[in-house]
Amino acid sequence: MKLLRIGALLALLQSFLFAFLPQAIEDILYKNKANPSHLAILIINKNDGTLLASHNIYKPFSPASVAKVATCYSALLTLGKDFRWPTQVLYDGKVRRGVLEGDLIIKAYGDPTLTSYNVRMFAKRLAGYGIRKITGDLIIDRSFFAVQDKISSGFDKNFASEYNAMPDALMLNDHLNVIKVVPKANSIAVYNGGDKSFRLINHIKATHGACRGKNAWPRVRFFKEQGSVAVELSGTFSTKCRPFAIKKVLSKPYMSFYYIFKNALNKEGIDFNGVLKLQKTPPNAKLFFTHYSRPLLQIIAKTMKKSNNLYARHIFLMLGAKLYGPPATLAKSQRAIKEILGSRSLIDYDDIIINGSGLSRKSRLKAISVQKILDDAYRNFGNEWLNALSIAGVDGTLKKRFRYSIVKRHAFMKTGTLKRAKNIAGFVKGRSGNLYTTVIFYNGAKIWVGKTIQDKIITWLVKTK
Repeated sequence: MKLLRIGALLALLQSFLFAFLPQAIEDILYKNKANPSHLAILIINKNDGTLLASHNIYKPFSPASVAKVATCYSALLTLGKDFRWPTQVLYDGKVRRGVLEGDLIIKAYGDPTLTSYNVRMFAKRLAGYGIRKITGDLIIDRSFFAVQDKISSGFDKNFASEYNAMPDALMLNDHLNVIKVVPKANSIAVYNGGDKSFRLINHIKATHGACRGKNAWPRVRFFKEQGSVAVELSGTFSTKCRPFAIKKVLSKPYMSFYYIFKNALNKEGIDFNGVLKLQKTPPNAKLFFTHYSRPLLQIIAKTMKKSNNLYARHIFLMLGAKLYGPPATLAKSQRAIKEILGSRSLIDYDDIIINGSGLSRKSRLKAISVQKILDDAYRNFGNEWLNALSIAGVDGTLKKRFRYSIVKRHAFMKTGTLKRAKNIAGFVKGRSGNLYTTVIFYNGAKIWVGKTIQDKIITWLVKTK
C-alpha cells in the first residue's frame, strides 16, 4: 500500500513537471469551459521528438476503446502480422463408401471472423471428399477458451447490441443473428435463415400505405430466455417498403453454427440428423481439413477502424493462450499484456487493461503509455500500422467526423467512447508533412465538450504545423 502511495505521488509530480500547453490549446480549453482535470493531452513531433503539448500525461484515465491500441500492438508483437486462426474439421469413426460412421468434429481456436459462408464451404468440402451420410453427431470443441458461457456482456441495457457480444472459441458471424423482414403482396414475412437458435415472433401487420413514418419500421422487442433472446416484431409495415435485415446478439454462436451447418450439409446432399454435443476432441480423431482466417494484420485493421469489441476480446484471449498455454482466460491475458508491453517499457504498474476491448469501467491507461505504444508500433510496422487506424473522413469511426474538414486524410487515429469518456489517439499530419503523435483523453460529463476540444486541437495541428 505504501509503494502504491509513493507511485501515485511520483505520477502527480511528473504531471506537474512536464505540464505544458501552447497558447492556442489554452484558448481552446478556455473557450469551451473545459475542466483541466478531465483532460490529458500529449502531442509530440515524430520527426524530431519535440514536445508540443503535455497535460496530465501521467494520470490514469479510462481509455474506452483506445485500449484496443494496446491489445492490437501486443498481438502483432507476439503472434506476428501473418498469424492466422485455424479451425479444424475432424471425424471420430470410419469412412466407408461415402458414409461417415461416427461423429463430425469442429475444433475451434477462437477465429473471430468465421461466417456462414465459411460454414457452407465446410459442407461443400466434405461433399468433395465423397461424404454422403453422417451417422453420428456434431461435436463442437470450444475448450480453447475458458470463458463464461454468456450471450451478452450486459455492459448496459442494450444487451442485444453488437458491442455487447461475448467471445467464444467457436465464433460465427461476429456473434450476430440475422432477421430478414420481407414485404409480400398482402403480408410481411420474417426469416431467420434456418438459424433456430432463437425464437422469432412475427406480429407485423401489413399495410398498403406509403413507406414512411410508423409504417417504415416495425416495433422490435427483445426478451431474455434461457440461453437465447426471443424477438417480437409488431406494429404496421408497408408492403411498399424494401426488405431489410436486423442484426443482433440473440443466441450462442455455437448453436447458430449447428443449425446453419446442418442445413448446409443437407443442401450438399449429405444426410445428417445428429445432435449437437459440446465436448473435447476425442484423442483418436482424424483430420479432414483445416480452415484458416485472414492474416492478423487485416483483422487488426477491422478491429481498430470499426472498433470491433468482439475481435479485440478474441485477440486479447489469444495472447493469454500464446504466452501461458490454453485454455485462454482473462487472467492469463491480463498478465500477458502486462508482460508483452511492460518488457518494452511501454506501460506502467497502474496501466490496467481488463478485457482488451475497452468496454470496461475498470481499465486505465495513461496518455504517456498510449503515446509510447503508438510510436513503438509505428517504428516497427510503419505505414501498415498507420493505415490500420481509422483515417479521418475516409473510414472507420472517423469516416463522418472529419469528412468535410481540412483534417480529412491527415489524421490516423483510434477513438474511444463510453459514458463520461471521449478519447482519441494516433497520428496527425501537419501542413509541413510532419507527423504528430497525438493523445487527447477526456473523462468527464458532457462528453461533447471533449469531442469539440479534440476536433479543434487536431484541426489546429493540421492547419498550423
